[in-house]
Amino acid sequence: MGAFGLTEPSAGSDAGATQTTAELIDAQWIINGSKCFITNAGTDISGLVIVTAVTGKREDGRSEISNIIVPRGTKGYSQGPKYEKMGWRAADTRELIFSDCKIPKENLLGEQGAGFKQFLQVLDAARISMAALSVGVAQACLDASLKYAKERVQFGRPISKFQAISFKLADMATKIELARLMYYKAAWLRDNKKPYAKEAAMAKLYASEISVQCANEAVQIHGGYGFMDDFDVSRYYRDVKVNTIGEGTSEVQRIVIARQLGC
Repeated sequence: MGAFGLTEPSAGSDAGATQTTAELIDAQWIINGSKCFITNAGTDISGLVIVTAVTGKREDGRSEISNIIVPRGTKGYSQGPKYEKMGWRAADTRELIFSDCKIPKENLLGEQGAGFKQFLQVLDAARISMAALSVGVAQACLDASLKYAKERVQFGRPISKFQAISFKLADMATKIELARLMYYKAAWLRDNKKPYAKEAAMAKLYASEISVQCANEAVQIHGGYGFMDDFDVSRYYRDVKVNTIGEGTSEVQRIVIARQLGC
């Protein structure tokens, strides 16, 4: 399994501000720097990480960024302890440290200087996946809430019969259906080799935000039980917040969409 080493302490939403460097000396890349919030680099089956690094200067004076494949176990490449996270606790997420890490010249991924374009393309596709993931969590919230609301009796009848609850469920179902159609469209555009950056950003933005809303409503519908870890909606609530952060924050999605609109 591979990992994508993009984010750094000083390069989050501004991914182009990468500080990690890779200097080509005697047919080897010498990598120095660190990455944070990197997932899947430290599991038992992790085999490599693709690292974004500054490999020179462009003609316009900006940093030239390239992607380099770093196998696990390479001397000079180490990993910090697993982060203790609010959610996604099953996912292995760590800091990566590179100290005079020597990698063969051939481990350059694609052309030198193409890294920025490459990781933007990766993020576009990943946003469709994040949208799909968000819809899945939102659907799980709805399924759990609907089941609970039909079983939970208060004031002599199931709480699903009260408008206050039934309207929550109706709104959840409507938002989920719209989000699902949005990521279907973005995926269809990508599969058919059509421009899809705007649609992917829209799908990711909307799906991630409504998944947070659905998780919030799911806990509310469950009442005190929703606050207990014995009920799945408690975990959904903790897990779902990162969907509005990973693969570009909601704010970044709005920037992408606005640019695609010509703003």
